[in-house]
Amino acid sequence: MSYELTIEPIGQTIEVEEGQTILDAALRAGIWLPHACCHGLCATCKVQVIDGEVDHGEASSFALMDFERDEGKTLACCARLESDVTIEAEIEEEADAESIPVRDFPGTVTRIETLTPTIKAVFIETDEPMHFQAGQYINFFLEGGEYSRAFSLANPPSSGREVELNIRVVPGGRGTTWIHEQLKVGERVRLSGPYGRFFVRKSAPEALLFMAGGSGLSSPRSMILDLLEAGDTRPMTLVYGQRNRSELYYHDEFLALAAKYPNFTYVPALSDEPADSAWNGLRGYVHEAAATHFNNDFRGHKAYLCGPPLMIDACITALMQGRLFERDIFMEKFFSAADVQQVRSPLFKRI
Repeated sequence: MSYELTIEPIGQTIEVEEGQTILDAALRAGIWLPHACCHGLCATCKVQVIDGEVDHGEASSFALMDFERDEGKTLACCARLESDVTIEAEIEEEADAESIPVRDFPGTVTRIETLTPTIKAVFIETDEPMHFQAGQYINFFLEGGEYSRAFSLANPPSSGREVELNIRVVPGGRGTTWIHEQLKVGERVRLSGPYGRFFVRKSAPEALLFMAGGSGLSSPRSMILDLLEAGDTRPMTLVYGQRNRSELYYHDEFLALAAKYPNFTYVPALSDEPADSAWNGLRGYVHEAAATHFNNDFRGHKAYLCGPPLMIDACITALMQGRLFERDIFMEKFFSAADVQQVRSPLFKRI
């Protein structure tokens, strides 16, 4: 059984299977709808139901309040059709965005490498190559497909059938604990993707600034490798923060890239490194390191931020104080249930 979903203002109608969410159906049809957490927590995917009936599913009462439900709003990542439905969504045109339908990609785990005490690199050879834009992410189905978790792609699109995921273990987290303790080389797994609109605006002439914290390095790494491989000559800077030296993964790789490419600058920073250690780089948080490196003046850049919400918000504040504003700032936040309790910047809707 299926229903028809009409998406305004583009006027396109697609078929939605019973039990399929509005967001999944749209993305698999190659239609981008705004979204972020994909778990009913962040409200980025809120749309207006103009006609028809939907089941709101697992949408949290924080992200979709009772009065909004009464007004006909729903969250596309959770909502399932109970009739033919027409929705209205805010769909922004992006000149550099590729329309890539979401697909399922079965594959085999070929390598698992320890990058830091808390982060592992999982390499998966998919049965077919995955076309994606550097910066996008996938859903990784775990424990036999029982549930999924979202992870950014750390490899450039040129990697062919090999996908790399850098996964930090979250204390008490079911999915990341299973990956770190149970996932084995040789296992058959399934990914779906690509997802997200976090990508480099290649048509823009401005210099590039990448700001990453923790395992948020994955997307910027994919973007930087893709740009350098393509011979992009714009100045680009990576400001990358970790707590201590043992967590600073791919450090040597970026040092080598900075030595090889005169237009690439690497600025690592540690926020909790022992004072008596041999570290001679910057100390502090990502936004502090960026402000120091650029002398609080970010004009003439496009900035790409990737990391937990508190880091993102601190970076936004620093960038705006350094005279860089919304039109030149793009971001990817990592959302969990706990993150919903954090204060989100009211100035930005773009994820």
